[in-house]
Amino acid sequence: MAKYIAQIIVLGAQVVGRAFARALKQEIAASQEAAKRAGGGPEGARRAAANASTGLSLEEAMQILNLEKLDPDKIQNNYEHLFNANEKAKGGSFYLQSKIVRAKERIDTEFKQNQPKTDQSEPKDTS
Repeated sequence: MAKYIAQIIVLGAQVVGRAFARALKQEIAASQEAAKRAGGGPEGARRAAANASTGLSLEEAMQILNLEKLDPDKIQNNYEHLFNANEKAKGGSFYLQSKIVRAKERIDTEFKQNQPKTDQSEPKDTS
């Protein structure tokens, strides 16, 4: 009887060990893929900071607002439509509204960071 209990314990430990190893490999692969998508270097660090500040990646924000590319007019139209469709007074969800607002904020952050910085330190010639 003790022999069977020992075998059950050993088999159970092997199953748990394999599942843990598989989960660890998947997590490492997902982490490497995310790092590859972020671009690495300063660009990756900038994106990681923007993702952390809003809690969404750019891809997630685009999915929430149903966008395929970053077109300012389409972003605004989709944002307004989704926000109004989810109004609490119309039976909508405050949670969904907040996700829509966060998605818009994340996309706006991306636009602000990608705008070319103009050099305003040079004095203008007034003559």
